[in-house]
Amino acid sequence: MPKIFEYLGIILFFYSNEHEPIHVHATHGEFESKAEFYIINGKVSEIRIKLVKDRKPLKGSKLKDFEKFLEAYANKIVEKWVDYFVYHKDVEFEKINKLK
Repeated sequence: MPKIFEYLGIILFFYSNEHEPIHVHATHGEFESKAEFYIINGKVSEIRIKLVKDRKPLKGSKLKDFEKFLEAYANKIVEKWVDYFVYHKDVEFEKINKLK
């Protein structure tokens, strides 16, 4: 389960047995949501926040923080997903304290 980012206490990660569409999980405490990335012509065209079965979803300010992070780092998340699941490379963990 590679942990790829931490942002304001939210941990973003992939499960080791992931599937398409490209997506990332995010947890904060007992809450977990995931974001699916839809790509057209090599660019992220849409991001959808989804529920995770049997988990309470992120809400309030943590959900907003997650959404803002996704907007800023969508391409980097997709790049890490491809590196890990397609090219079988290790991906580096990054702690982000402030969005670009």
